[in-house]
Amino acid sequence: MSFEEATKHLQELEQLSDSELEKKGQTQEEMKQWATFTVAEELYGIDVMQVKEVLRYTEITPVPGSLPGILGIINLRGNVVTVISTRDLFNLPASDINNDTRVVVAEFDEEEVIGMLVDGVDEVINLPITEVDRAPNLGRDETARHYVQGVCYRDEQLIILLDLVKMLSGYRSLSPDYA
Repeated sequence: MSFEEATKHLQELEQLSDSELEKKGQTQEEMKQWATFTVAEELYGIDVMQVKEVLRYTEITPVPGSLPGILGIINLRGNVVTVISTRDLFNLPASDINNDTRVVVAEFDEEEVIGMLVDGVDEVINLPITEVDRAPNLGRDETARHYVQGVCYRDEQLIILLDLVKMLSGYRSLSPDYA
């Protein structure tokens, strides 16, 4: 299922009344859709409703004096979008750009849009909320736990579910409005 199809499906579900959902044996709280991507061979997920689009890697224009982790900006149909390195954000070593490298353009609050450079995108998955476990205690460094919303196993693979708003809160007001 593509990100666009998943977004449309979720919007249709949100428009159904609770009684219509109960007739189908579902409630809105039971399932949540996650857009998954890889960084350093680990699988991460963000709320699919925050994903605007996924782009093939394109040349990123560096911005002198920008904060660490900011790779630069891209032009997206006339809109300037700041691009950050998820590897820097996760304190991982840099890697080479390849055919799987993507820029996930996401809305992380009502007004801000940012591009995240990831090693690759995987799929949109539906997860029952009951299968999501609380974020584990990661020791003294509470920074990572702060933006890890939860974890789950699917097909024997760990998926780390991220809270995009908390994860990107240090990058507020870096990107112009996305039209």
